[in-house]
Amino acid sequence: MIAWGYLLVAICLEVVGTVSLKFSNGFSDWRFTVLSLTVYGLSFWSLSLCLRVIPISVAYAVWSGLGTAAVAIIGIMFFKEPMTALKGVFLLMIIGGVAGLKTISNNG
Repeated sequence: MIAWGYLLVAICLEVVGTVSLKFSNGFSDWRFTVLSLTVYGLSFWSLSLCLRVIPISVAYAVWSGLGTAAVAIIGIMFFKEPMTALKGVFLLMIIGGVAGLKTISNNG
């Protein structure tokens, strides 16, 4: 179960890194640039720890899928990005796919 904890930490760090990229203004703000690079590095480190137990096909799909969904939701909520019915359907499909992968995984 700890492997899934590492994966959750990796996802959270990846989301922070991606949001920090927006604030880095094309790497022109050094504070957010350093924050982005640091948390991305920590995210990969945490992802590598979960790969000791969770198969890479499942771990990477969950990491990228939940990270993508989280960043999309943050974009809608905080950056006033448009929300359409299709966007909602596809976000639910990503989350459903991740839940399915977790359900069928025997590891962690």
